[in-house]
Amino acid sequence: MRQSGGVEAEGMRKVGMHDLVFLNDAIVPTEKARIAAVSSAALYGKGVFTTVAIHDGKPFLWEKHWERLQNDAARVGIHVWEYPAETVAGAVARLIDKNSVKNGRARVTFFDERGGGAWPADTELETSLLITTGDARPVPESFKLTVSPYILNSRSPLAGIKSCSYLENLLALDEAKGRGFDEAIRLNERGLIASACMANIFWREQGQLYTPGLASGCLAGTTRGFVIGKLGAIEIDAGLEVLERADAIILTSAGLGMIEAADFDGRRFETKTYQIQLI
Repeated sequence: MRQSGGVEAEGMRKVGMHDLVFLNDAIVPTEKARIAAVSSAALYGKGVFTTVAIHDGKPFLWEKHWERLQNDAARVGIHVWEYPAETVAGAVARLIDKNSVKNGRARVTFFDERGGGAWPADTELETSLLITTGDARPVPESFKLTVSPYILNSRSPLAGIKSCSYLENLLALDEAKGRGFDEAIRLNERGLIASACMANIFWREQGQLYTPGLASGCLAGTTRGFVIGKLGAIEIDAGLEVLERADAIILTSAGLGMIEAADFDGRRFETKTYQIQLI
């Protein structure tokens, strides 16, 4: 497995990202990580990824992340058989050690390096593996939620897939932040609660925890699955009216952990915003 020349895989270096990444079979400086400029990944965003929380130097729920990553790759036609589970897990561990990460996060991405679509081309590789690490996602003391004007299409072929085509999620998040909120709840085309822009959503009513089912179009988040199993959350179809009587609204992701909102469109919750330790 070799590195291929081309464009930078992750774009400009972001604040909080660590200095070294793992690309295909080697640890290299972040600015040296590249994918082919004529690849389906570069031209169309054809790739899948997962973000893994790191606690005490260890990836949290790694087996669940790997299982979903493989399933997503199969669904979009990305070949990952060159990368056995133990090889990828070992690469994650090596990079965590090399970047001296105690608590933070790692992103594991498979890029489709083949040409295709309107721009077929011969490329050096079929698939590239990129692993990056970074600091834990900063969380404001008073987490504010709103409702996004952008619906989530539960019938999209990408629904439920953690695809590198993430621009729609980012635009929804940017729109919410532009109005002074930290995140936004997205409804699907049937008017049902699906997820937040970058997280799964739960709500608590009279002591019972609820969350949308996967048919809503939400991502089968690994933290979501862990919370359902650990706290006995019930999957239901529900519209925004349930949040009007909810005792709490909670977001989950590998980056956030499990955080309770302090404000939902001006409605303050009595409980103070906090992060719940999942391990």
